[in-house]
Amino acid sequence: MIRLFKVFIPVGTLTLLVSEIVLVTSAFVLATYLNLDVDPAVFLLYDGGGVRITLVVLTILIGLHFHDLYSQYRVKSRIVLIQQLSLVMGVAFLTQGVIAYIDANLRVPIRVMLTGSAIAVAAIFLWRMFFSAYALQVVGLDRMLLVGGSPLLEEIGRHVVEHPELGLEVSGYVDDRHDTGTLLAGAKVLGPMESLREVVRATQPDRIVVGMFERRNRMPVGELLELRFSGYIVEEVANTYERVCGRVCVKEIRPSQLIFSGELGPRPQNLVYQRLTNAAAAVIGIIVGLPLMLITALAVRLSSAGPILYRQVRVGLDNQPFTLYKFRSMRADAESGTGAVWAQKDDPRVTRVGRIIRKIRFDELPQLFNVLKGEMSIVGPRPERPEFVRALSEKIPYYRQRHCVRPGITGWAQINYKYGDTLEDTITKLEYDLYYIKNMSMSLDNYIIFHTLKAMLLSRGAQ
Repeated sequence: MIRLFKVFIPVGTLTLLVSEIVLVTSAFVLATYLNLDVDPAVFLLYDGGGVRITLVVLTILIGLHFHDLYSQYRVKSRIVLIQQLSLVMGVAFLTQGVIAYIDANLRVPIRVMLTGSAIAVAAIFLWRMFFSAYALQVVGLDRMLLVGGSPLLEEIGRHVVEHPELGLEVSGYVDDRHDTGTLLAGAKVLGPMESLREVVRATQPDRIVVGMFERRNRMPVGELLELRFSGYIVEEVANTYERVCGRVCVKEIRPSQLIFSGELGPRPQNLVYQRLTNAAAAVIGIIVGLPLMLITALAVRLSSAGPILYRQVRVGLDNQPFTLYKFRSMRADAESGTGAVWAQKDDPRVTRVGRIIRKIRFDELPQLFNVLKGEMSIVGPRPERPEFVRALSEKIPYYRQRHCVRPGITGWAQINYKYGDTLEDTITKLEYDLYYIKNMSMSLDNYIIFHTLKAMLLSRGAQ
């Protein structure tokens, strides 16, 4: 895995992305040689052909991303893959129509578009079949040996099994708690701790992940030191968990790890830059989104009795309360009999219009005014109600630490995890929030915003 934008990205994903950039670009360049009457070199170099083809390639790559073809790239059904590629090309043709309306000089000639799209579909389909069957076995496959018996090791193994696109493989476990041959998450126990050297020689892992079941258990320091000097990568389980799962494990973390961490916590310069960019983004968002806000406000007003805006006290930076604005999506008396409760799936309190604006996230547009006032950021942990914060702070360690940054309209937890309505869900989302706080940067913010747009267009994660 390679770290880009403060996010660990599988080598297989980057390989597939780069290879398909080359494939799709080559398909349209070839189409110019097959269809144009003029010299293709003149079209590509002097008639804006390179820019035109670049726009088409970007459209196709974004379409592939929106169909999850870079996060789930193992081919499970050839028919489904052909359907997805056809939809991507259909959107590319529609985009060309919009481009022609704006500036006809940026549109790819129709014959080149037809031929290039046909070649691109065939090339991507054949490459995906080959990549799924063979290339993944040699590109980005990182084999891990899990040593020590910590429950966190099995969580890593389980995550690797559930996400084969990560390009990771568990070679096995070295554990004193289970008999040799016992099947755990993703692999078998290969032997006890005393056989560590023999197991490493037999399996030749790319990295050794160490996590002791109990702190008083003896860590094989001598053996691990020898293996480290022999060229093997040795990692602590908490670091591997963060890299593989994209979140910080609050179950295993110790206060000293937070206190002496060189990365944890936002840098002052990042906070200043974020505040300035957030204010600018909020102004632009309010101006551009004003027609959508007016339409949404009218729909809310006509659909049910009650105020258009829903005002609610939330906890923000440094545990300070503030009033959050949203378009009302529930009945006006939604909490009259229950008090403060989490929203649930298919919540009966949600109105018909509310269900729609929640799916496309239009109910959160008024929060741009919270951003403009400095109470929120575009990206950050979601703000919770004071009642929930008090209860959760007593049950979950480090929960109050999420308030060291401004809360956000979207965030790392929102794009990686479902809407949570249980204590376990809240703990998991806190782990994602701590990962964001630890790695806070403009590049990570941009990465989150890009994936949020995808979630909005596909109506994912709403409750």
